[in-house]
Amino acid sequence: MPPLPKKKHTRARQGGRSAHHFRTAPNLSKCPSCGAATMPHRVCKECGFYNGRQVFEAPEEAAGSSTETA
Repeated sequence: MPPLPKKKHTRARQGGRSAHHFRTAPNLSKCPSCGAATMPHRVCKECGFYNGRQVFEAPEEAAGSSTETA
């Protein structure tokens, strides 16, 4: 049989323990080539550069937002 607590833990004790379980905002850095905010050590989604070289071609404007008439 597993051991069980003899008394209920207070709200202050529960809150003190869970006080460190909050979410933190991601650290963002500037892309050196275009200046957009990106996560560190990741390819820039705006220009496609990583570590001074282009990894992929930057995406053009969204196709659904074009002003063409059919």
